[in-house]
Amino acid sequence: MKQVERIDTVKQYNISMGVDTLHPLVSLVNFNEIPAIQNFRRYMGIYAIFLKNIKCGDMRYGCQPYDYEDGTLVFVSPGQVYGIDSKGVAIKPSGYGLVFHPDLIKGTYLGKNIKDYTFFSYQVNEALHLSKKERQTIVTCFEKIAEEIEQNIDKHSKTLIVSNIELLLNYCQRFYDRQFITRSNVNSDILARFEQLLYDYFKSDKAFTLGLPSVTYCAAEMHLSTNYFGDLIKKETGSTALDYIQLKLIDEAKERIFDHSKTINDIATELGFKYQQHFTRLFKQKTGMTPNEYRNLN
Repeated sequence: MKQVERIDTVKQYNISMGVDTLHPLVSLVNFNEIPAIQNFRRYMGIYAIFLKNIKCGDMRYGCQPYDYEDGTLVFVSPGQVYGIDSKGVAIKPSGYGLVFHPDLIKGTYLGKNIKDYTFFSYQVNEALHLSKKERQTIVTCFEKIAEEIEQNIDKHSKTLIVSNIELLLNYCQRFYDRQFITRSNVNSDILARFEQLLYDYFKSDKAFTLGLPSVTYCAAEMHLSTNYFGDLIKKETGSTALDYIQLKLIDEAKERIFDHSKTINDIATELGFKYQQHFTRLFKQKTGMTPNEYRNLN
């Protein structure tokens, strides 16, 4: 694969795609109008949303390859590296690419809340798979944004373009929520694996040697991005991934408290706490009593 090409502006992206720049901070590219591609690798300093109608080789985030399925939406945020590898075969892409510079949304409601759209940090294999009806909704949003970009820039341009991007992202959030539901069987398997991961972690000496398991650690062990993992656990259990980890930790602590040969400090250390007072504080927060009070009560 080629060396990483740095894309820090909308104009740079447009040049790489061979299209004109109509607005310095935002562009909507119709992939049906560009030449065939083989491979590239890009560091993105701008936001990008890609909708592909046909399979066009393996897409990559960083160094990891993922199958880029038909009819999917993929989101890229500044600081991420992505690329296409068609394995030497020239492929004619079809679909759309929306790119916008962070400066476009600075000072806007969307700019203040862009981090709430956690799917910008999902991996490509966690992409949004659209139904035909959903795809039409997304295409309509793209067309509305393109219509505003093609207008002469005036005092209303930024407000209308940003509002339409926000509408697009809100639809994507709705469709992701639908996807979490329709893929409940896959999600249930992930939840079962998560529970087994925590069970093995606390039953081994990992907590003692590595400390408390973090959400990032668990996501990596499940081969998921942290944000996707957290959103999935929240949808499946109603609790955050951190709360779920702490719940399992407290269950394990309760079992160990019955072993009177161990001090509370011993138990705290075994479970990965550096200081006993941190363990005591969490235990009381979750159970309403201290570890000693729980031991004496039982």
